[in-house]
Amino acid sequence: MNIRIPFLKKPPVIPVIRLQGAIGTGSRLAAGLNDAALAPLIDKAFRMKPRAVALAINSPGGSAVQSSLIAARIRRLAEEKGVPVHAFVEDVAASGGYWLACAADDIWVDDSSILGSIGVIFAGFGFPEFMARHGIERRVITAGKSKSLADPFQPARPEDEARLRALQEPIHQAFIAHVKARRGPRLAEGADLFNADVWVGQQAVELGLADGVAHLVPRLKALYGDKARLVPMGQKRGLLSRLTGRAMGAALAEIEDRAAFARFGL
Repeated sequence: MNIRIPFLKKPPVIPVIRLQGAIGTGSRLAAGLNDAALAPLIDKAFRMKPRAVALAINSPGGSAVQSSLIAARIRRLAEEKGVPVHAFVEDVAASGGYWLACAADDIWVDDSSILGSIGVIFAGFGFPEFMARHGIERRVITAGKSKSLADPFQPARPEDEARLRALQEPIHQAFIAHVKARRGPRLAEGADLFNADVWVGQQAVELGLADGVAHLVPRLKALYGDKARLVPMGQKRGLLSRLTGRAMGAALAEIEDRAAFARFGL
C-alpha cells in the first residue's frame, strides 16, 4: 500500500547513462556504442523528469558520425527539457569518446583519466609483397578510378593518400568546431589542442578540456544533496545475443573494443 504524504519533497533523480566501449555502427545486439542502440536509453533518461543527467564515459572513440549523432541527441534533449548534463570520465575519453564528453555541460576526470585525441585516423594493412612472393595475382576491374581506393593488395599510391586526407579534413574540422562550441572560453589560449595529442587528468583540466578532478557519486551528491537518487542506465544484451550466432558478432566487437583501448595502454 502506497501512502502519499503531501508536501513531502521527493529526492532529485539523476539517471546515469553508461557510455562504455568503442563507438561504431553495430546492431543493438552487438557490443559497442551507436545511436540506434542508445536512443531508447537516452530518451528514457530525459523522460524521468530528472534534476540532471550524468554520463559515465569510458571510450577510446570510433565512428565520427555515431559520435556526432549520440552527442546531438543528448544536447537536443537537454535543451528541450532544460536539464543539465555532467560527464565523468573513467579510464579514457579519447577521439569520439571525448566528442561524447563534450555533449555535457561540464566534464570531470580522475587523476589518471586520458582525454583528447581530437583527430581523425584511417588505418589499414598492405599485402602486395606477400602476394607477389606467393605468385598471387590481384585482378580488379572498376567503373570509377577511385573505386579501389587504398586497396590493401596493391602498392600504396600517393593519390590514394591525398584522397584520404581530403576526406579526413572536413571530419576533423567538424570535431574541432564541436569542441570549441561546447568548451568555448574554457579552452587554454594558444595551446595546440587539435593535433590528436592526449593528456592525463589534471593536465586536461589545465588545458580546459575538463573542468576538474572529481568522481561521479561524491560530485553529484555535492551538487544535488545526499538524498539524490542515482539511477544506473546501461545497455543490456538480450537473450538472442547470448544464445544465437549473433553472440559471435558481439565477441568480435569485444576484440575490436579491446584493440581500441590498447592504443592508450588500457
